[in-house]
Amino acid sequence: MVTPTAVHLQTLVLLCFVVSPSRPVCVDIPSETDAVLGKSMKLTCISCIKRDEIKSKTHVDWYYMPDKEKDTQSNKTHIYKYDVNSAVESDGPFKGRLAWNGSQDLQDVSIRIINVTYNDRGIYECIVYRQFEFDSFKPSVSLTKKIKLTVKAKATGDAAALYSQIMMYVLLVCLTFWLLVEMVYCYRKISKSDEQALDTALFTSALDLQLYQNHFILHLVGPDKRLKCGSIVTGLPWR
Repeated sequence: MVTPTAVHLQTLVLLCFVVSPSRPVCVDIPSETDAVLGKSMKLTCISCIKRDEIKSKTHVDWYYMPDKEKDTQSNKTHIYKYDVNSAVESDGPFKGRLAWNGSQDLQDVSIRIINVTYNDRGIYECIVYRQFEFDSFKPSVSLTKKIKLTVKAKATGDAAALYSQIMMYVLLVCLTFWLLVEMVYCYRKISKSDEQALDTALFTSALDLQLYQNHFILHLVGPDKRLKCGSIVTGLPWR
């Protein structure tokens, strides 16, 4: 027989350690715009697919436009492309300094600049083209994002970001501690209720047994306080 304590303990174990598998969630986040001289820099470009069970062909192009001065036109240069499961760098100043930093499902189509220089300042354009595959028709959709990159000699600490990270870790620790306290409290409460129920059952059984014994003795002795053993030994009726 499974006791209530065992059932509750199994429930707590399932809640704590059993995690159902789930698909990764796509979140469209903006790209960082401040690069550090000589370091690597990720240019984030997110293009979420609302229904990832639909098959699609994805083509990605990256362009670079240097900072333009007044009354001058900035030239757009093709620097990188991703097509048919292969990434290709274009010839130019970025040759050998670009790396694919996207995801396997092509919802993240980011690239990374290696060894950033001051000449990398400017506007980067990410163009994502998707063609969905249906039985009767093949619709397409395109997305364009622009990132204005600045290059600094040294990394500058962001006090707000640091404070947010500290608060996040403190909150995680507090939530974990609170969860442990709740688990211990629930376990003790369940154990105490089971002990009380057991004590009540034992007390009731003992009381019933005592009443039965008293009734049996009173019936056996009789009102004249003489032991009526004849019926027990001989099987004769009570007198």
